[in-house]
Amino acid sequence: MSNTPQFRTIPAHDEVSTLERDLRFRPAVWKVGAVLSQQQLEQFNREGYLKPFRVFDEEEIIGHRAYFDDLLARVLAEGGSSYSISTAHLKYGTVYDILTHPRIVALVQAILGDNVVAWGSHYFCKLPGDAKPVHWHQDASYWPLTPAHAVTVWLAIDDADRENGCMRFLPGSHHYGHLTYRLTEESENAVLNQAVEEVEQFGDPVDVELGAGEVSLHTDLLLHGSEPNRSPRRRCGLTLRYCAAEVRASLDWNLKGVLVAGSDPTGHWANQPRPPQD
Repeated sequence: MSNTPQFRTIPAHDEVSTLERDLRFRPAVWKVGAVLSQQQLEQFNREGYLKPFRVFDEEEIIGHRAYFDDLLARVLAEGGSSYSISTAHLKYGTVYDILTHPRIVALVQAILGDNVVAWGSHYFCKLPGDAKPVHWHQDASYWPLTPAHAVTVWLAIDDADRENGCMRFLPGSHHYGHLTYRLTEESENAVLNQAVEEVEQFGDPVDVELGAGEVSLHTDLLLHGSEPNRSPRRRCGLTLRYCAAEVRASLDWNLKGVLVAGSDPTGHWANQPRPPQD
């Protein structure tokens, strides 16, 4: 039996909603020598996201895709789903290696500052013909973290475009703070259980089309979602979650953490080792 700690990807709504959290956007601060320019950080602060960045070349992403193909086959054979591979860095060494990859960490560090913890890794895989949407939501609504100073890196394992249900962002929506949402009904057949409505007030959405091996980055307060995949092609992305080391986690989520840059002076995050299995 595995000794890997078990976590729910999405805690119960009432567990998180009753926590006292500071959900205000914290702008990125540019530093000389960072891999992102001052102009790019100004864009991130203004729009809440950046895209695209190529972090893996064709040969590298072909290898990652082959790894995921095998992993997905194993998970499906064991009764899991294409969305159930979560907190994967604590189970699979290969995912841990992606989460801690220097090219990705450098991008995140330019936004979050010197001290960075990685704590989440979840494959969002829409199989061909998958009718499930991802409703408009903010990541911060689901996470027992405070303050809101976290970034998601979305790594395209497959090409992602409008046809197969790529992500969509609402630029600038992170400036409105934590937004009211409703809990979705089972009949809606959605991937997640929250939905922010009347999003037209925030402007026009941007399609996050990425080639395999490219990433986008977005803040935890940015509204985003995706349409169903009605195409004959798969659309898999690996979400990698990071926060500044001074962020505090409730519900034992600090046990997920891996220090990927700088230091964690208080030792709040567990700084988990690489798991041996792949």
